[in-house]
Amino acid sequence: MILRAPFRMLAALTLALLSALPAAAIEIEEVTSPGGIKAWLVEAHDIPFTALEIRFRGGASLDEPGKRGAINLMTATLEEGSADLDSQGFAAAQEALAASFKFDVDDDTLSISARMLTENRDKAVELLHGALSDPHFDQASVDRVRGQVLSIIASDTQDPQAIAGETFRKLAYGDHPYGTSLNGTVDSVQALTREDMFAAKARVMARDRLVVSAVGDITPADLGPLLDKLLGELPATGAPLPPRADLALTGGVTVVPFDTPQATVIFGEQGLAMSDPDFFPAYVFNEILGAGGFSSRLMEEVREKRGLTYGIYTYLVPKDLAETWQGSFASANGKVAQAVEIVKKEWAKAATGKVSDRELADAKTYLTGAYPLRFDGNGNIADILAGMQLNGLPVDYINTRNDKVNAVTKDDIARVAKRLLKADGLRFVVVGQPEGLK
Repeated sequence: MILRAPFRMLAALTLALLSALPAAAIEIEEVTSPGGIKAWLVEAHDIPFTALEIRFRGGASLDEPGKRGAINLMTATLEEGSADLDSQGFAAAQEALAASFKFDVDDDTLSISARMLTENRDKAVELLHGALSDPHFDQASVDRVRGQVLSIIASDTQDPQAIAGETFRKLAYGDHPYGTSLNGTVDSVQALTREDMFAAKARVMARDRLVVSAVGDITPADLGPLLDKLLGELPATGAPLPPRADLALTGGVTVVPFDTPQATVIFGEQGLAMSDPDFFPAYVFNEILGAGGFSSRLMEEVREKRGLTYGIYTYLVPKDLAETWQGSFASANGKVAQAVEIVKKEWAKAATGKVSDRELADAKTYLTGAYPLRFDGNGNIADILAGMQLNGLPVDYINTRNDKVNAVTKDDIARVAKRLLKADGLRFVVVGQPEGLK
């Protein structure tokens, strides 16, 4: 990619900010704008650059019934023109200001990331304000982005990983919005209109589900008016958040026939929320079980000892409205049945909750040592602060998080393992032509 001069300047400043704020030095200030918008701020005035993260709770799960994919399409069209600018003018204005805006959406959150130089901050905010408050959603742009989404949907039908994910979602969440892809279907996306874009925006982009963080060269006195300028015209309320999903997973194997030499596997069962008292024991145990790369139990048993896969990983998935404990791997069709059986056996062993002193110590060392590395720039710090707010974590979480990891005991792990892990409750989704699996 060729970077023109303003973007080279922004990239250089971003690189200069790496490791500028170690976790221990981060001081978070809670700011409330004159209009009542709340934000978390970390001031860093050594470089004239600010990272801003804006989040709206609900995300794509707020799609109106029958209009799946509307919020995704709307989000992807936000930067296609606003105020007196078309899509090319909007992109050119960003470049001229050395500003960067990114719009994204997932099941739970619509996210906006903004990066701007102090000298151009007012103009950058004005430009972003246009996209958030006065987007064109002109028909040509909607149709162009719709074509891109339809291309992704078509590609996913030939992607074993996407097929496995879609199948697992349907089994886990049923008719809940989590149960289908946020991209929508061919029929639902083709039926979306320009008017649906405005309706989708009003459902999710409202001040009653707003989270904001800012890190960099900005003071509380400057941040408050900026927030009102940028976000104050948004609707006060949006669509009601969906109810919790009833997790419908049961134990067993679901095979999706697909012509490929290597089967793709996703497996999982009930998990737990980040607010659960047992979350940190589960987090540490997951590192031992499957998240710890080549040192994890599943990697040792499935890859190192038997050569059944190149890699296998497990992960906690604490969504806002449902929680799972999942894993994934790929294996040759002739070996996948054996790999599934090994995972079941290791899951049953894990359910006893027995871990060695060495396993526990190694997991803690890695998790506590890796944590400070996440704070490698203003943008990453702003993203972490936004995530903390979304998850209801306190301002001092950054300073206490490693203490929570170190406080986990073998008894804690035994308790959470016996509570959650059930080998006969694992649901496996296998996409391929597996031998020996029905």
